[in-house]
Amino acid sequence: MSIVTLIGSGQMASALTFPLFENGHEVRLVGSPLDDAIIDRLQEDNYHVNLLRTLHDGIHYYKCAEVKEALQGADVVVCGVSSFGVDWFADNILPILDEKVPLISVTKGMLDYEDGSMQTYPEYWQSKLPEGSKLELYAIGGPCTARDLADHDPSFVAYCGPDMEKLRWLRDIFGTDYYVISLTKDVVGLECAVALKNGYALGTALAIGMAEKAGDDGINHNNSEAALFQESVKEMLDLLRIVGGGVDNIMYAAGDLNVTVAAGRSRTVGLLLGKGYTIEEAEEQLKGQTLEAVVIATRTARAVKALAKAGKVSLDDFPLLMHVNKLLNEHGVLNVPWKKFEKEM
Repeated sequence: MSIVTLIGSGQMASALTFPLFENGHEVRLVGSPLDDAIIDRLQEDNYHVNLLRTLHDGIHYYKCAEVKEALQGADVVVCGVSSFGVDWFADNILPILDEKVPLISVTKGMLDYEDGSMQTYPEYWQSKLPEGSKLELYAIGGPCTARDLADHDPSFVAYCGPDMEKLRWLRDIFGTDYYVISLTKDVVGLECAVALKNGYALGTALAIGMAEKAGDDGINHNNSEAALFQESVKEMLDLLRIVGGGVDNIMYAAGDLNVTVAAGRSRTVGLLLGKGYTIEEAEEQLKGQTLEAVVIATRTARAVKALAKAGKVSLDDFPLLMHVNKLLNEHGVLNVPWKKFEKEM
């Protein structure tokens, strides 16, 4: 048995308690500074008010102020914050971690810089560690929604990090017959792949909103959504090559794109834009919800523009991303550039 401490009681970290607890491990779930109400309810009857599922009886719950207690004796630490908690985690949690205990993150996203370079969160956190720190950072990617995992729907993900033996050890801790884990040392490839899908899920969901606006004639029209899906995969593959990630990781981007377009906030934003709402109107309807798709699409477009300005890429190779960026940041009008998707190979 291992002791696993999950910091951040968001939906995905909380869903991970299912395979961990069922594998016989001691599970400690710690709320972020914004999670007190979640922890209060969990301590009452194990019900997670955002995940909408009842967790196993026997999980130990802690508020953020109790995080040091929750870390005592831990064999693995899980970062379960959203992308909006990345700096909080770097400033408040990294300094108190035992560097002999591996850290694995469920947080998806990446940062962009003025020169067009993009950085994964594990790389960012690594840069925040003291010189000489031996803390090993690992991460999770792939198509897995929290509620489906909690319901034991078979999920196929990938874990990435610097040491393959440690990755195999982590797979033994987390893996079950319904939570299947592949392993890779390609952190940049996997983490960039699954970060990109949020912005492209928004772009793909434009077709769903357009179809709803046009009205239901009793026929499911899938061509336009499929066209946006395949253009998304093509552009994500190009971006993987740009950041130096292994192109095999496109499978996780495509799978993650599929589940994200099927449900969730990224889909909802794209759907509303597809129906003709402005981004401001869409954000008003989704007030109070974290819209990571908007953040990642904006950061990716900004990076591509910087690379294009430096003559390293052509904006013509990213027509869907550029159109999404216009809708999000340039008061653009919905007009999917279908003809720009044509290719000659």
